[in-house]
Amino acid sequence: RADERARAAVAARHGRSPDEVLVLNGAAEGFALLPNLHPCLAAVVHPSFTEPEVALRDAGVPVHRVQLWPEDDYALRPDLVPDEADLVVLGNPTNPTSVLHPAEAVAALSRPGRVLLVDEAFADTVPGEPESLAGRADLPGLLVLRSLTKTWGLADLRAGYLLGAPELLARLALPRPQWPVGSLVLEAVTACCEPSAVAEAEAAAREAREHTAHAVDLLGDLVVVPPDAPFVLLRVPDGERVREALRDKGVAVRRGDTFPGLTPDHLRVAVRAPEEFAVLVDALRVVLEDR
Repeated sequence: RADERARAAVAARHGRSPDEVLVLNGAAEGFALLPNLHPCLAAVVHPSFTEPEVALRDAGVPVHRVQLWPEDDYALRPDLVPDEADLVVLGNPTNPTSVLHPAEAVAALSRPGRVLLVDEAFADTVPGEPESLAGRADLPGLLVLRSLTKTWGLADLRAGYLLGAPELLARLALPRPQWPVGSLVLEAVTACCEPSAVAEAEAAAREAREHTAHAVDLLGDLVVVPPDAPFVLLRVPDGERVREALRDKGVAVRRGDTFPGLTPDHLRVAVRAPEEFAVLVDALRVVLEDR
């Protein structure tokens, strides 16, 4: 079966067993399944991707925001997570700050009676995936969410997967319909987890690391925190005007004010090869000078 092949490929890629893999219609489905765990209190670490919190709040789950701050370089502080939280959600590396939290700090949030969901959608964009918990089967309640849409550009296929204890995955998947994932997604998951594909992703991550360093040099003081992933969080004066002016020049950047803890002056930019990134830098220079 295609599902068995996909789960076997994922398991081999991360040193897990196939029954510790749940193939998803994209990482977003993993967030949508969280209310099936019926948590009493969810702690969501911010600033980060907001879809998990939306899914939880829509289902009536109480949510506590754990706010990280630029004064600490958005470093994870496990002491800010309420002891009573039986579900904790965070990204690593985090969108949009591009901060990579130490695996030890993330693992410290695991405990019996709590589910810890680590969104590692961008983990394979970091060379060597040094802080990934994808291979950890010893942490109670750990769920690791992975996406294939970042490195491989498979957004239209909605391809991703969860790693975790079989009984925990079964609780999440209980209300899913039969055959929830199509054949194309299963083939994509299998292909992207083969050793040759993993090696190709690693090479791309190393190249992106060089491009990111180049981007940081060009952007200078606009960079809020040193990035670990191939996107950069900026703070620019009069950010909303800057974003709209860039759009008028054909350059799209991600607004920051939809992320808890950020402001209209925050913008997230994707790293590209130097010749392509120069288009953004030149347009940004003109827009800021016009101010």
